[in-house]
Amino acid sequence: MSPRKRPISGLLCSTRYRGSVPDFHVETIGSGSRVILVHGSVGNGAATWESVRPLAERFELAIVDRPGYPPNPPLDRADFEQQATEIGELVRAGDHLVGHSYGGVISLLIAARQPVRSLTVNEPPAFGVARGNPDIEEFLAKMRNAPDEPREYLAYFLPLVGSSLKLSDPLPPPLEAGARAAMVERPPHEAEIPLEELAAAPFPKLVVTGGHNPVFDAVADVLEQRLAAQRAVVPGAGHSIPRAPGYSETLVRFLESA
Repeated sequence: MSPRKRPISGLLCSTRYRGSVPDFHVETIGSGSRVILVHGSVGNGAATWESVRPLAERFELAIVDRPGYPPNPPLDRADFEQQATEIGELVRAGDHLVGHSYGGVISLLIAARQPVRSLTVNEPPAFGVARGNPDIEEFLAKMRNAPDEPREYLAYFLPLVGSSLKLSDPLPPPLEAGARAAMVERPPHEAEIPLEELAAAPFPKLVVTGGHNPVFDAVADVLEQRLAAQRAVVPGAGHSIPRAPGYSETLVRFLESA
């Protein structure tokens, strides 16, 4: 789960951000316009964004490890509202914001509250915007029965969202820690996404899906329509969108057009 080391020009630093409590780890690499990367559930920043690290040749990448995820200490409970406030303190005028999965929900909340240069979300589980959709209602019903042991939880959860990750027994410590972090997150369908504020915001928006799961397509359809967002489909990696062939190229085109 740790990133491979690459020679990258420009800034390379690893810091703890101490804004609101708890503090959290942020790795910064590269130089150029800043892109804040917010990971989803289970995988931390290093695991989620490994495939986009070469973009540090063009951009300054701020790779966030959300509170509760390694190398941060564990939490008893995590809430997207609180993390939107905490991570939002990182955002400066002119920053691009990119959120994957649960981090996409957090990024939607951040972008509605403060100006960004652009917003990209990869399959955010903002299911509240599409309640009543039968696929979403079935998904939420299944999630209510998720096991409470880390390996069993992953074996149940990952296929539901479209991940093909193979699980070892026992789990590697970073993956077990990620599972435990995911298990204490507030359900993302409870997020009230401020669609009107986001629609009125002048910055460009991009919604990315993998073309593999109707629950994420349903959310993306609403966001595309209500936010006048651009839409991209990058198949090949299921819900692990940043690993999909062509994802980095799609992201670069959008960022450079913003």
